[in-house]
Amino acid sequence: MGRIICVANQKGGVGKTTTAVNLAASLAGMGQRVLLIDLDPQGNATMGCGVDKHALEVSALEVLLGEVPARQAIVRGAEGLFAVLPSNSDLTAAEVRLLDAPMRDKRLHLALEPVRTEYDYILIDCPPSLNMLTVNALVASDGVLVPIQTEYYALEGLSALLDTIEQIRAHRNPRLELEGIVRTMHDPRNNLANEVSYQLIGHFRDKVFRTIIPRNVRVAEAPSHGLPVMLYDKQSRGAVSYMALASELTRRHRTQPVSAQT
Repeated sequence: MGRIICVANQKGGVGKTTTAVNLAASLAGMGQRVLLIDLDPQGNATMGCGVDKHALEVSALEVLLGEVPARQAIVRGAEGLFAVLPSNSDLTAAEVRLLDAPMRDKRLHLALEPVRTEYDYILIDCPPSLNMLTVNALVASDGVLVPIQTEYYALEGLSALLDTIEQIRAHRNPRLELEGIVRTMHDPRNNLANEVSYQLIGHFRDKVFRTIIPRNVRVAEAPSHGLPVMLYDKQSRGAVSYMALASELTRRHRTQPVSAQT
C-alpha cells in the first residue's frame, strides 16, 4: 500500500511546492509509482508538472466534494513521469463548501482509498496555512515532510506546525508522524544558516534529513518550463540533491520495521 506524505509548512516561501514536485519526480525516476496531489489553490505544483491549470475539466475540488472519483481527475504530468491530481483557484471554494459537509476532514482520505494501492508514494502539496485543505491532507497522510529554510524565523513556524501535527494525531489520525525535516535553499556560506541547521539537528536529530537542498538557479528556472529540475537539467546541483533526498527517503522506509510501515 502506498505511503501518503504531505509536504507542509505553515510558513510560505520555504520551497514547499518545489520540494513536492521535485521529490515526486525523483522518486518516479527511481522507478517508484508516484501520485502528486496539488492541494494548494494557487496551482503551482500543477503548473510545475507541465499541466495547464486553466484547462482543467475536473480537479481536486470535485474530488474533495465527492462529485468525481479521484481516478477520473488524475492526469499524467512531467512528461508522463508520474501522476498528478491537479488543482487551480477553483479549490478556494472547497473551504466554504466543506464547512457543512459530512466528514469534512476525511474527504481526501476517503477519496484516496480506492487508488492508494496503485502507487508506492502519494505526495500532497499543502497550502501555506492551516485550513480545511491542510487538515484533509494531514488526516489522509501517514507522514509529514517539512521543508524548512535555514533562517531565523523558520524555527518559530516549525513549532506551530508540530503543534498542529500533535493535535491531528491526538484527535483525527493516530498514525500521523513527522516524516522528517528537509533543509531547503541552504547557503553554506551564511553563518546564520549554518547555526539554524545545527539547532535543527540538535533538537530533532535523525528526523532531519542528511540531504540538504542548496540554493540553485536551475531549480528556480525549472517551473517556468513546466518541468521538475531533473527533467530540466539532470546534472544541476538541485537535481542531484533531490535525487539524493528521494534515495534517503526510500532507504528510511526500507529500514523501518514492517509494523511501522503499515
